[in-house]
Amino acid sequence: MKAEKISELTIDRLSVYLRCLDFLINNGVKQISSQELASQFNLNSAQIRKDLAQFGEFGVRGVGYSVGKLRDCLRHILGLDRPHKIGIIGAGNLGMAIAEYEGFFGTNYNVVALFDIDPAKVNRTTKRGIPILDVKRLAEEIQRLGINIIVLGVPASVAQSVLDQVVAVGIKAILNFAPMQFYVPEGVTLKTVDLTVSFDSLSHSLVVNELEVEIK
Repeated sequence: MKAEKISELTIDRLSVYLRCLDFLINNGVKQISSQELASQFNLNSAQIRKDLAQFGEFGVRGVGYSVGKLRDCLRHILGLDRPHKIGIIGAGNLGMAIAEYEGFFGTNYNVVALFDIDPAKVNRTTKRGIPILDVKRLAEEIQRLGINIIVLGVPASVAQSVLDQVVAVGIKAILNFAPMQFYVPEGVTLKTVDLTVSFDSLSHSLVVNELEVEIK
């Protein structure tokens, strides 16, 4: 794998390609060209070739890609050939919904604990049996459980201080749901999911569609 920085958009597309390859393997497809891959899944063949070329040569001209080998290579590039243990800070509605997310089944992502400050929630478990631990034991439990990804499901007012605690323990990958800007030290990756931004984009699309109707 190349050492230089790869754009987040490229990584997002690799994840899409991987899901397409999983589908093909499940349907017995062993060989496919970039054009066939693009046509079947409504993708761009030139973009597929450009994205893959950033990591090496995977196909054979005139033959295409070995679906199984390409799938394995993408899994390695995305770090999915190793297990990832997830800890969720905040056992409210959001944290519980993520912990119970069925999409994790069959993947390398495993939610191993939730953390909360509420005594009424601590030392209980989710429906799936995931323990809810005292956030005061955050550092020791992250180490004990081998957690390498943290999800922040806490209010914006305390999110930065919680993030600082997580970073101090050595966590390098954080998914955040608090709608705010953070200070994040170099070497730590923070990905923020802001539903309002997504809804703003949808709202804009409605405006554009209405303008197109008016023009017609």
